[in-house]
Amino acid sequence: MAMRAAVLTAPGEIRVDEVERPEPGPGEVRVALEGCGVCASNLEPWAGNPWTGYPGEPGGLGHEGWGVIDAVGEGVAGLAVGDRIAAISYRSFAESDVVKAEAAVPLPDTLAGQPFPGEPLGCAFNIFRRSDIRAGQTVAIVGIGFLGAVLTRLAAEAGARVIAISRRQESLDLARLYGAAETIPMHDHYAIIEEVKGLTDGRGAERVIECVGKQWPLDLSGELVAEGGRLVIAGYHQDGPRQVNMQMWNWKGIDIVSAHERDLGVVVQGVREAVEAVASGRLDPAPLYSHRYPLERLGEALDATRDKPGNFVKALVML
Repeated sequence: MAMRAAVLTAPGEIRVDEVERPEPGPGEVRVALEGCGVCASNLEPWAGNPWTGYPGEPGGLGHEGWGVIDAVGEGVAGLAVGDRIAAISYRSFAESDVVKAEAAVPLPDTLAGQPFPGEPLGCAFNIFRRSDIRAGQTVAIVGIGFLGAVLTRLAAEAGARVIAISRRQESLDLARLYGAAETIPMHDHYAIIEEVKGLTDGRGAERVIECVGKQWPLDLSGELVAEGGRLVIAGYHQDGPRQVNMQMWNWKGIDIVSAHERDLGVVVQGVREAVEAVASGRLDPAPLYSHRYPLERLGEALDATRDKPGNFVKALVML
């Protein structure tokens, strides 16, 4: 049986092909996808880089999918046809994908009809856990998009005072909606440092989470950390090497956390925590799903993720 799948044929070029629908192997399930989020990590392959091969595999780049199981492979227990899941899989810009049973996170009935890009939501919860945020701390979050907004909510809920730093006014407004106590436009490097010092009696922030993935925000974030504090690198620095001010980092005695997980069990733990938080009402991600596109307009979704038109936060491809 055939299905539609997006294929990245060259930098800036995507077509939708009819390809064979995958069959689940032992220990796998197949998910009829309802949608898949667009990740900023898709932008380097979309723009073209030396380490991306073209054409890509059908559905490739898509790793934020959710949908309903429609086939179960041999040896799978605890999952059945008809179960709605968030899938940690990697070919989800397509009508179907296969996923390891241990990478399928069930979605409760309370989330019926709601989009649920589990991978980025789980990523935020894993970053939050590794940030070790406590009540009474000041937490500076540099870059308020989807990830920064969720982390703002989690940090504020934990009793921290959040200073949100971002380029666009609508991003700062979003941070306020999600619990930020203070907002600072990200325009002047030294002015931002002085403003954070002014808000912290000259100490800096005990926790700084960098969510942009570029050199200047990383430089800025290191400057904002208090002595003995923690710098959490949540931005996805995929476009090349970085330089860091190790002299300053070392002198301050700060902890450095690169908060991207590769262990599947840890990734799934974050998704399960996100499911519980959204289902219970602790976190409402609905305002973050700002733009929706059909599969045939995936290229537009990628352009919007890069260019961030008015009030853009996150694009979803709906299937």
